[in-house]
Amino acid sequence: MPVLLATYLPNLYRRGKVRDTYDLGEVLLMVATDRISAFDVVLPMGIPDKGAVLTQLSAFWFERTAHIVPNHMLELVLRPEQLEPYQEQLGPGADLASLAGRSMLVRRAEPIPVECVVRGYLSGSGWAEYRASGTVAGEPLPPGLRESEELHAPRFTPATKEGSGHDINISIKEMEALVGAQLTGTLRRLSLAVYEHARVYARGRGIIIADTKFEFGLVGDQVILIDECLTPDSSRFWAVRDYRPGVSQPSFDKQYVRDWLTEQGWNREPPAPQLPPEVVEHTAEKYREAYQRLTGHELRGTVAVA
Repeated sequence: MPVLLATYLPNLYRRGKVRDTYDLGEVLLMVATDRISAFDVVLPMGIPDKGAVLTQLSAFWFERTAHIVPNHMLELVLRPEQLEPYQEQLGPGADLASLAGRSMLVRRAEPIPVECVVRGYLSGSGWAEYRASGTVAGEPLPPGLRESEELHAPRFTPATKEGSGHDINISIKEMEALVGAQLTGTLRRLSLAVYEHARVYARGRGIIIADTKFEFGLVGDQVILIDECLTPDSSRFWAVRDYRPGVSQPSFDKQYVRDWLTEQGWNREPPAPQLPPEVVEHTAEKYREAYQRLTGHELRGTVAVA
């Protein structure tokens, strides 16, 4: 599948750091490009197969967790002919083949403006907060915990969704002030349930889901899971066989890219430097490996579909 950095079709609904979403009338088309961002800056090159991994792995998890919470996925687009009914909205010259394997048709929903983060291990911004104050999302944790250590029980640690810059960790009380106590309780319960289901499954496939973030939306009064689900972009995946608490863990995501950029002394301001080919390929391999380990099969595309 050729690297795709951007799509330029009519009826653009939203362009994010990775996904281009189009308004097809009753439904939306969500296209995951191969763009990659680090430190909230989109890099100038793409990662081969990244968009396909994000879309197809999200579809895998949406199907596996639909008994816990409904989601926005209507149809995973694996063949160009699936989009032929929408040719008029997408434009007569749209290259439908380039969208297959990396796109899904989704329901419209009103996004809830909170990132629903679940942490099963002490890492990332949670580890930074714990070192500074002994808390995560404002809630105290036992003293003496090490980096990457498994928590006694997974923690729900919400964050605000920022249009630009880093999301900001908030307390549950702050979330209640934003969206109400009842909805906060529902989102907390659903987030922990989906994480627990995925955590048990993934461990059986040799992967630790250290943490993840979910986005939810409303269709009328119904809460549904939207955006992506349990991908290397929204989660920390660690290999069970390599796990060693007390240090930062190698992961199946873009941490390798962040580490390389940090080593170059980049100031984290645009423009970002070009990644060398070996860094691009190593990152692509990690994304593919995460998909293959979790699903048990190869990526599906426009020619051979498993």
